[in-house]
Amino acid sequence: MELFLRKPKGDDYPVIASWIGDAVACARWAGPHVTYPFAAQDLPEVLDMQERRSRVLGSADISQPLGFGQFRTIREGEVHLGRIIVASGYRGRGLGKQMCRLLMQEATAETGVDVFTLRVYRDNPAARAVYMALGFQPFEAESDADLLFMRAIVPA
Repeated sequence: MELFLRKPKGDDYPVIASWIGDAVACARWAGPHVTYPFAAQDLPEVLDMQERRSRVLGSADISQPLGFGQFRTIREGEVHLGRIIVASGYRGRGLGKQMCRLLMQEATAETGVDVFTLRVYRDNPAARAVYMALGFQPFEAESDADLLFMRAIVPA
């Protein structure tokens, strides 16, 4: 399956919203500033897409979005990945790893930056394994009891 990233379209948001089943899942995905339930059409605004570059993971073989993620520059020389989610029916197939790789490639091409950060819940070993496989390492100085801060330098 050939995967690509694209900007989200209006009809993507109801699909993405359907992947979030409850308030806990919403908070873990989008953070404390997005309240559940939310209206799908409000996602562009509530996800602060003006400050973050949002991308949908797509495939020529499947019309629906397969994933969603964002990146933004938070510090000089670093790009932060966030709000990464894979469609419920496609989890466990390596799409999250491929999506992160594509996000990092696009961010590097756009910003010239090769240092990436993200936060992952400590109790999410599957996501931590994906990020470790991509070269992310824990950075405890910026972590807390629930969230592990991770950092990666991607060689040119």
